This record gives sequence, structure tokens and C-alpha cells, in this order.
Amino acid sequence: VQLVESGGGSVQSGGSLRLSCAVSPFTYSRYNMAWFRQAPGKEREGVAIIDMDGSTFVVDSVKGRFTISRDNAKNTLYLQMNTLKFEDTAMYYCAADPSGKRGSVGWRLSALRYNYWGQGTQVTVSS
Repeated sequence: VQLVESGGGSVQSGGSLRLSCAVSPFTYSRYNMAWFRQAPGKEREGVAIIDMDGSTFVVDSVKGRFTISRDNAKNTLYLQMNTLKFEDTAMYYCAADPSGKRGSVGWRLSALRYNYWGQGTQVTVSS
């Protein structure tokens, strides 16, 4: 399984970015997917998840600002990020779980759930 992120960059506070994650092979529709981020000196944290049935969850720190979505026809995962803040600065990673299982929200946000990871795309927000 290959995951390739794109769409990161530098933006001023209040701006927007849309991250994309292209996934292969073509069993993508059966994967649970997530976006994680890691800021310098901090642990990697789950930000948003979307399961194979389309159910989504975003953490409180980005609720109302970030939206996760997927296009199964294009094998692509998205993260629309609006009203960006300085504290959103991080490397963003997409991750895939091919198990098809759900579990608790805590498990779904855990990096341990995901077997496959992209290389990351940097998001830098200036204040």
C-alpha cells in the first residue's frame, strides 16, 4: 500500500489549505483512513478519521475548522483546513487501516491502529 500526501505549504493565520492523500492499490474503499500531525518536539496526534462506512470524527482542537472526506472513485483522502492557526503548524500524515474494524474513538485516533503511512506534508502557519 502506498500513500502519497500533497497540498501542504505556508499560509498566514486565518488562511486555508486542502491536503490530499493518494492511496494505492484499489482496495482503498475498504480502508479506514486518518490524518495525523506531528509538531516539533511533540508526539504524533490523530486529528481526523473517516472509516470505510463514511463515518467521521475530528478532535476538538480542529472541530468546525477541519473537514475530512474521501473520494473512493479517485482513491483519495482529503483534509480541508480552514481558519488555520499558528498551533496547526506541523507535519501532516495520512494513514490507512485495512482491517475494516472500528472500535472506540480512542483506538480509532491511535497511531497503533494504522498499518500504512505516507511520508508527510508540511503545513506552516504564520501569525
